[in-house]
Amino acid sequence: MSQLFVSAVVGLAVFASLSSLLGINIIVDIRSFLRELFTSLWGHLEQYNRKRRSERIKRENIVQRKEDLIVKYNRLVDEFLRSFNLGIPLETATSLIAIIFALAVIVSTFFLQDVTVSLIMSVSIMIAIFTWFSRESRVRRAVRAEAISDAEDAICPLARDGVLVAIKKVMEADEYIHRDIRPYFREFIDNCEIRGYSFRQAMAQLNRQLGSRFDNFAEKAVIFEYNERKGMADIFLDIVDENAVIREINAKKEGIFKKMNRDFLMKTLIIILFFIYALSVRDFRDFMILTTPGKFINSLCLNVICISFAWGQALQSSLELKRQGPKTKG
Repeated sequence: MSQLFVSAVVGLAVFASLSSLLGINIIVDIRSFLRELFTSLWGHLEQYNRKRRSERIKRENIVQRKEDLIVKYNRLVDEFLRSFNLGIPLETATSLIAIIFALAVIVSTFFLQDVTVSLIMSVSIMIAIFTWFSRESRVRRAVRAEAISDAEDAICPLARDGVLVAIKKVMEADEYIHRDIRPYFREFIDNCEIRGYSFRQAMAQLNRQLGSRFDNFAEKAVIFEYNERKGMADIFLDIVDENAVIREINAKKEGIFKKMNRDFLMKTLIIILFFIYALSVRDFRDFMILTTPGKFINSLCLNVICISFAWGQALQSSLELKRQGPKTKG
C-alpha cells in the first residue's frame, strides 16, 4: 500500500512538471470538456423531456386517468415543485430522481460489493429523500395556508365597502399580508385597475395562484361583487370563524404529531443502540457486517424504518377545507 501511494505521488509530480514545462493546462481542458459534455447531455435530456411533457398534457386533456401509482407520483412531485418554487417540469424532475437512484446504486455497490443489497439500500436512500421533501413541503404549505388565513382575516371585516377596496386598504400596511403572497394581491389590484380585467377574471387568477385554500373567499367575493345586497357582507365573517376553527384543530394535531415523531425517534434510537451493543458479540458482528445475508437483513431493517417514518410523515398534513365542485354524471 505504501509503495502504491509513493508511486502515485511521484507520478503526479512528474505529470505536473511536464505539464508546466510544455505549457499544457490539462485541468482546464478537462473541466471545459466535462462542462461541454454536461451541457450537451442536459440539452438532449431537456428536449426529450419537453416532448414527454407535451405528450402527457395532451393525454391528460383527452383522457382522465385512473388514480394509479403513476398519477399519485406525478401529483406528489408536482406538489414538491410548487412548494419549493422550482421552475423545472415534472419530467425533468423524474429524470433527476432516476439519475440520483442510479448513482446511489453504483456507490452502494462499490462499498457493499453486493448488487441486491445495494438496490435495497438505494431504495432506503430514495425514501429518505422523499420523506425529507415531503416534510419540508408540508411545513411550507402550512406556512402558506396560515399566511392566506391571516390575509383573509384582515380583508373580511372591511369587505362591506367592496373586496377590491378592502384589499387595497390591507395592502397599505406590511404586517397583514405575508411577503410571499403580497405580489399576488398586488397583481390582482393591477389586473382590476390597470390591465382591464373584470373582477371575476382577476379573482379567478388570484385563486389559481393561492390554491384551493383560497377557494371559499374567492367564491364569496365574486358573489358579493355581482350580487351585493344589504347585509350580504356578513358572509365573509364565516371565513374568519372557519379560519379560527382550522387553526385550533391544526394546533392540536401539531401537538399530537410532535409527540408521535418523538416517540418514533426514541424507539428507533433504542433499537439502534441495542444493535450497536449486540455488535460486541464477535459472531453476531461478523455475520451482520461481513456476510451477504447479514447485509441483506440490515438493509431490510433500514427500509422498514424509513418506510414507517415516511408513512407517518405522509399522514401529518394540516387541515385544509376545499370546495367540492358539482359531480358530473358519467
